[in-house]
Amino acid sequence: QVQLVESGGGLVQAGGSLRLSCAASGRTFSNYAMGWFRQVPGTEREFVEYVAAVSRSGGTTDYADSVKGRFTISRDNAKNTVYLQMNSLKPEDTAVYYCAADRTTSLGVTPNSYEYDSWGQGTQVTVSS
Repeated sequence: QVQLVESGGGLVQAGGSLRLSCAASGRTFSNYAMGWFRQVPGTEREFVEYVAAVSRSGGTTDYADSVKGRFTISRDNAKNTVYLQMNSLKPEDTAVYYCAADRTTSLGVTPNSYEYDSWGQGTQVTVSS
């Protein structure tokens, strides 16, 4: 499995921006499609929400409707890192954000959390109103 470490979370006012990073190690990063998920307050970890995903090459991206137009996922395979740029943040974006790696989807991306086999520890994002 690949090891994942998220960073970049914090407290921000509504309308602000944050950039999350997820550094990967242990396996060939470019062999994994990558996704971001979030666990909103009051929900169990197993019911994480899909946020965005990027294909192995970075050529395909996908977003949940709730973040489309505000969030941007990207990856740098030379740096073994995936990013989530979050703009126009809303209080309802408050959550623990997890990055995850999918080694089986060779083309495109999947929004299904059960298809991701490596997960980071999460980073807290809090958006105040």
